[in-house]
Amino acid sequence: MDTLTNQRWIYIKRPSENVGFQNYQLEQQQMPTQLASDEVLIENKYISVDPYMRIQQSSCDSWEPPHPLNTLQSSGVVSKVLASNNTSFEKGDWVSAYTGWEQYSKVHASQLNKLDPGNAPVTTALGVLGMPGRTAWFGLMEAGKPKPGDIVAVSGAAGAVGSLVVQFAKKAGCKVIAFAGSEQKCQWLKSELDVDIALNYNEFDTYQSLSEYFQQHHLKIDIYFDNVGGKITDAVMPNINRRARIVICGQMSQYNGQLDKVELGPRFLQHMLYQRATIQGILARDYNHRMDEMLAQVSPWVKEGSLKFEQSIVKGFDKMPQHLASLFTRHSKGKLLVEVGK
Repeated sequence: MDTLTNQRWIYIKRPSENVGFQNYQLEQQQMPTQLASDEVLIENKYISVDPYMRIQQSSCDSWEPPHPLNTLQSSGVVSKVLASNNTSFEKGDWVSAYTGWEQYSKVHASQLNKLDPGNAPVTTALGVLGMPGRTAWFGLMEAGKPKPGDIVAVSGAAGAVGSLVVQFAKKAGCKVIAFAGSEQKCQWLKSELDVDIALNYNEFDTYQSLSEYFQQHHLKIDIYFDNVGGKITDAVMPNINRRARIVICGQMSQYNGQLDKVELGPRFLQHMLYQRATIQGILARDYNHRMDEMLAQVSPWVKEGSLKFEQSIVKGFDKMPQHLASLFTRHSKGKLLVEVGK
């Protein structure tokens, strides 16, 4: 029986603070190429690293039990079909799937989405036309319910989700206040994404000083789309309008060892995220069944160029844990993807 040598990153130890190589083991194994009925063999070309992976690595339940130890680190992938035992897929097709940090995967055909490279770059299936796009679109439009003239504040505004939220809000006729962690990102948000106000939160020593900025400029928030938590959220909460809509998408400031002993930000927000409570927590999986709705609206914007998206594509399958850790320190914008080389 023919086999392939497959390299896989196995998650072996829960991080107490920052994640890194100490939490993973790079495993090499022989993979038989024989396929069962409706099974497809794919070569993973691009692998996603996402902040939610740090939530799954907590020892406590979130929206699901913790990621099990001594198993493959799961993730979204964009891949090429090497062999297929299903008539819907042929060798050479581009597909997306949810498999993991490995070079090759066997996947049931029902778990694959065929991609059209002529419509948009295949990598967008992991970004603007994938999970981040779905999160941004339904999180803002369904949970935020934007109206023309609303003031929308977005934390993590230069990230994969946040950069789309600010553009969807502008298309809905809203005024946008965007938070980012560097002056470079703020300039990009203003010049490229046309936000009305871009604030470098690192220029404010405390949440009180940031809150005072809102008060001095008479800003009241109608929609707060939160990806970060921490001092930004502490500053925004006293400055919301009546019947404001707070959308909790993430709490990145708390992921490295602080999820259950929160130092900053309203102390209940991580539970609002998990339980999707009245201050509405949203998860991409809540809208999996409505992906076609999002694509029908957003794909034409991508094709015509009226929706901008950033992709940071890095090489180095041998550095996957390092790439995950970099999400919390990196200076790049948009969606981070790892290109798998030979």
